[in-house]
Amino acid sequence: MLRAALLVGTMALAGCAGRPEGVLVPSGEAPAGVSTVDLLVATTRAPSQEPGVLFSGERGSGLVLRDIVVSIPPDLKRKVGQVQWPAKLPADPLKEFSTVSVKTVADAAAGRTWLAGHLPKNRRVLVFVHGFNNRYEDAVYRFAQIVHDSKADAAPVIFTWPSRASIFDYSYDKERTNYSRDALEDLLRAAIDTRDVGEITIMAHSMGTWLAVETLRQMAIRDGKVPAKIQQVILASPDLDVDVFGQQLRALGKDKPKFTIFVSRDDRAPTLSRRISGNVDRLGQINPAEEPYRSLLERQGITVLDLTALKTGDNLNHGKFAESPRSCASSAIA
Repeated sequence: MLRAALLVGTMALAGCAGRPEGVLVPSGEAPAGVSTVDLLVATTRAPSQEPGVLFSGERGSGLVLRDIVVSIPPDLKRKVGQVQWPAKLPADPLKEFSTVSVKTVADAAAGRTWLAGHLPKNRRVLVFVHGFNNRYEDAVYRFAQIVHDSKADAAPVIFTWPSRASIFDYSYDKERTNYSRDALEDLLRAAIDTRDVGEITIMAHSMGTWLAVETLRQMAIRDGKVPAKIQQVILASPDLDVDVFGQQLRALGKDKPKFTIFVSRDDRAPTLSRRISGNVDRLGQINPAEEPYRSLLERQGITVLDLTALKTGDNLNHGKFAESPRSCASSAIA
């Protein structure tokens, strides 16, 4: 198991080599030709004293909101599905992702005002929950990329929980998802209570799928059902024990949201998770065409997109949904 962990860790960290930290120092401008994505960012992380980092991997004392605008270089200058990280700071916005502005959102009431002002005509909100081994800036830039490349027609909100961004802190990260359930519920209820919001889609990746589904389970137990505005849940590469997922679904009741799951049998990240977690199948690696999963998914009305045949630049095959957003994420978000 240690050898597997070291192998996965080496591959995961290779993509971060040489990347500058502190990319969230705002430039204050977006030059002509770039696109911008305006995100509402909610976090349970503790503040960082480092400029441009904003929040650390340690847990904070409550839910904190920021309004962050990210600029994305012209499509002719970039590969769709990839985050073009700055080679050095300040970033070159014509070639790299850059932070335009960072504003404090004072409280839940101000968050609802932000939502009301960013809703498209369909009145949809898209809430993204990132996975294991993510820094605050990783989550922000990745979600900006997903929103831009999938052309998601929704007000974009990201919930980022206190990941230490280390392959060796799997257990710490898992406990921090549990710590963050109440805060994610508070965020979702604030969106539900925003009068102009018509529907909410939740997209979660990897370990973030545990946090998302557990939060929905908690809401269903509290209210007797999942709130009606939460209409769609997208689970990408879910790091979920298949038996636990079955129990979670039952707790959501009959009037649960529509679920879409992205799986890939060549996803290497769940292999480590499976070994750590008692060698039980992880939902993100199942073959949806085989029993008993085929019947379970059909009974629950769950749509499964099998991405095994899709080839991307991800060595772990763990981020396929984001690296091919026009064929994957957009099909579920549209």
